[in-house]
Amino acid sequence: MAASRLETVVIFGVGLIGGSFALGLKAAGAARRVIGLGRNPANLARALELGVIDEACADPAAVAGADLVLLATPVGQMGAVMGAIAPHLRAGTVVTDGGSTKQDVVALAYRMLKGRAAQFVPGHPIAGAEHSGVAAARADLFRGRKVVLTPLPENSALSVRRVRSAWRLCGARLFGMQPAEHDQVFAAVSHLPHLLSFALVDQVARHPNGRQLFDYAAGGFRDFTRIASSHPEMWRDVCVANRKALLAELSGYQRKLAEVKQLLRKGDAAGLEKIFERARTARNQWLKKQQ
Repeated sequence: MAASRLETVVIFGVGLIGGSFALGLKAAGAARRVIGLGRNPANLARALELGVIDEACADPAAVAGADLVLLATPVGQMGAVMGAIAPHLRAGTVVTDGGSTKQDVVALAYRMLKGRAAQFVPGHPIAGAEHSGVAAARADLFRGRKVVLTPLPENSALSVRRVRSAWRLCGARLFGMQPAEHDQVFAAVSHLPHLLSFALVDQVARHPNGRQLFDYAAGGFRDFTRIASSHPEMWRDVCVANRKALLAELSGYQRKLAEVKQLLRKGDAAGLEKIFERARTARNQWLKKQQ
């Protein structure tokens, strides 16, 4: 079988990421049959109705006939799913994931998949959105987006190639990292922003006049807090799994806030403007690279 031809794909967690992966492969004509598994029968029924999957299943043994398995569940569920599928994996099946943390997932793969760990190619699509569930899935979600793979030393070239090919067929751009490097990078640019966004909205909501504050919140608040509409369970698991790197980034951010607080206390307009200008320049340079 060519690396780009997949007879059967099994997806655990048919939400935004899992559903979009299925739709992307279907749009490319690269998957003959997609089987979806998950905890929510209503979501799987909706996935069938929308044509995201071809079959809904509750039996982990469905992986026995799969060419590729995607674990698109919150990272807190990965261990249980790996343990459930391990007895049913055949030699030709490749497993990958869409988790936002990698060191913990890699450790789980070695522990739960045991002798089949070499068939697991860890991955992370950088294409999330604030909405979750299969209704939010799109065939073009990964088009032009980055996908980071953190292959294991035991992975065969064929296994890595199959995973890379599947993501490329969805339109993604592939990059490689070591798991520790991945977790440090995304603690800074993904996990910390989500933590701050959730915390700010909770602070406003619990304020004595929170209702009034929300009444007057406008574009700036909406843009800053967009990701606070993200899946709470997923981000709970990410923050706990990557807490060491996240705590380091949070400490750095607290030091920056302390610096800004001191400038405010002194009424140091020039100092504040210097930080604001530096931040604006950095962000505009980053935006240019996204075009």
